[in-house]
Amino acid sequence: MASVVVANAALGGAFERVFSLLYEAVTDVINKTRMYESILERLKDRLDLMRPLVAEMVLSNRERDLSEERTKRLIERMVKGEKRVRKYSQLSWWKYLMRFHYAKKLIQLEKDLSGFFKVELPAWNAMNVLESVKDIKDISQRLSRRLSLTRLNSVPSCVVPRLRTDFVIGLDVPLKELKKQLLAVEVSLLVLTAPGGCGKTTLVKMLGHDDDIKGIYEENIFFVPVSKTPNLKVIIQKLLGKDDLSPAFQSDEDAIDQLEQTLLDLVRQNKPILLILDDVWPGSESLLEKFAFGLPNYKILVTSRTAFPRFSFTYKLKPLNDDDAMELFCHSAGLQDSSSSYIPDGEMVQKIVKGCGGFPLALKVVGKSLFGKSAVTWHLRVAKWSHGFSILDTDIDSDLLECLQSSLEFKGHEMILRECFMDLGSFPEDQKIPVAALIDMWSELYELVEDGIHVIANLHEINTRNLANLVVTRQDAGLVGSYSNEDFVLQHDLFRELAIHQCSQEPIEQRKRLIVDISGNNIPKWWMEQRLQPINAQLLSISTENYCLPGFVEKMDKLKALIVTNYGFFPAELGNIQLLGSLPNLKRIRLQKVSIPSIFKTPPPLGDLEKISLFMCNIGQNFRDCSIEISNAWSNLMEIIIDYCNDLVEFPTWLCYTVSLKKLSITNCHKLSALPIEIRELTGLEVLNLRSCTNLSELPESVTSL
Repeated sequence: MASVVVANAALGGAFERVFSLLYEAVTDVINKTRMYESILERLKDRLDLMRPLVAEMVLSNRERDLSEERTKRLIERMVKGEKRVRKYSQLSWWKYLMRFHYAKKLIQLEKDLSGFFKVELPAWNAMNVLESVKDIKDISQRLSRRLSLTRLNSVPSCVVPRLRTDFVIGLDVPLKELKKQLLAVEVSLLVLTAPGGCGKTTLVKMLGHDDDIKGIYEENIFFVPVSKTPNLKVIIQKLLGKDDLSPAFQSDEDAIDQLEQTLLDLVRQNKPILLILDDVWPGSESLLEKFAFGLPNYKILVTSRTAFPRFSFTYKLKPLNDDDAMELFCHSAGLQDSSSSYIPDGEMVQKIVKGCGGFPLALKVVGKSLFGKSAVTWHLRVAKWSHGFSILDTDIDSDLLECLQSSLEFKGHEMILRECFMDLGSFPEDQKIPVAALIDMWSELYELVEDGIHVIANLHEINTRNLANLVVTRQDAGLVGSYSNEDFVLQHDLFRELAIHQCSQEPIEQRKRLIVDISGNNIPKWWMEQRLQPINAQLLSISTENYCLPGFVEKMDKLKALIVTNYGFFPAELGNIQLLGSLPNLKRIRLQKVSIPSIFKTPPPLGDLEKISLFMCNIGQNFRDCSIEISNAWSNLMEIIIDYCNDLVEFPTWLCYTVSLKKLSITNCHKLSALPIEIRELTGLEVLNLRSCTNLSELPESVTSL
């Protein structure tokens, strides 16, 4: 590069010298002769005009290290022109022909100089303008980055919002845990997850104003709300402090590039950066990845109702414990103020707090709705909840309902998840929901695959979105579609009430799900009013203490799955079992903690029955002594599952003649001591699962015939 600069500098000097010689020659000749002075005068005028432009061109080319091709061509023309002017000045006055010849040469020189003005100079000028624009753009970009650095540290929209209350309860421990996990060296992106209304945003605000965090990141903590429909350009516009009048980004990629360059400038100044992206919704994983630049000392903290399994590090914020929930509610309801008009007793307060399920938003909303209210209002609220009304059905502020409902916004093919979530509300509160029961139910409702892969996948997604908790007890949880009878789902009380509330918004006869709670003989009023009206529900859930199938069951000719679960301590006798014989489409029966001797004493004819599951059931002597040909009564039975049935001593011989049987699973039946030789008759059997049957010491040799 140095040799080029020297060459260009030398060429520039030659240009100046040749130009000066030509100018002096023209001026000298003009002074000595007046013949053809018009040509020379025009040449002189042209050179006078060119002098400052040539000087500027030479200087510019030197500074920019540009090509000198145009200058070389002009030098050659001027050298020839200078010689012609000198020869013209030496001719005698009487050599007219020679003077005429040289005059024509001078006219050509004038044309060459004119060409310089018309072609070369404009071309150089255009190039000069382009170079200037480029320089201005470079300067503008550098200035923009500097301004962005300044704006990043000062824009109010990106500052962590202050807490609007001085009373925050139950988040001190989560703050310490979150801070420790965030500051771990290996963590670059951390997802803070919990259901809506649990205090995620409050926690990150506390983190943003924490002295330890501020000491590390100083002014480089940036907070941006993301929302359901994020706009990448708008988010980055806020981060870079651009106003509405600023030039728009050319594309999302342009916006990301500018943000990355700005953050890189901060990192080069050894300034750690913390970016907080608040309220990120499902389906935004790709958006989060765009902000993951992989810069040193740069961390991203995300709050979301979804756990985002794609990212390695997650902190799950739990609801408040009982003591903290009680303190928050009492503060919100003004019960700590001795001047309150009414102070309810402790039992009443405990019922209300329990109904809020540890959700800070629910505790605040319900507490404020009762602040300063009379004793009658308090008692009426508790009475409604005790008689089956939901916390969401009462006249409280709509913020809680809106917050919870927003978690049920699914798109396209995800709508199946909403339906599955709604079905979970059909199970009693505070009870484990067996995964096996959901497989039986959803396989028929939504025609999901038999092996349970879709069901398990849906449960994992519901778990990821914090709408329920999937508890996997098996050790081989990594197997695709695998599950055991011990796996179960837990649904938070508030989300169960949300599901029930959503179901109750339609008229009885139009509901997909009917959820009935019968205490004693307390049959709902609508049941009596609508008993003669057709009801098209796909799912019927009845909670009762009377384990007897209701008489109307025999009219439910479209029923495909029957699930009976006893949540009591002892097995309950199931009555009216013979009504099942009127159900031509019944495919699945699942009985839990039920005493069922009659179902095997005289099995009802169930030609479409494909699967029967017995969990913690009392089977009784009738299971062994059935006298009816089961192959005729249950001609399509393909699967039998027996689990934790403690009175099963011998597998009944008569079941060995169920020629349609393909799967037989007997687990956790510790008194089972032998399988009959007749098991060889199960010629269609594909799966035989025997596990944790501790008294079963050997198998009959006849199993080799299977």
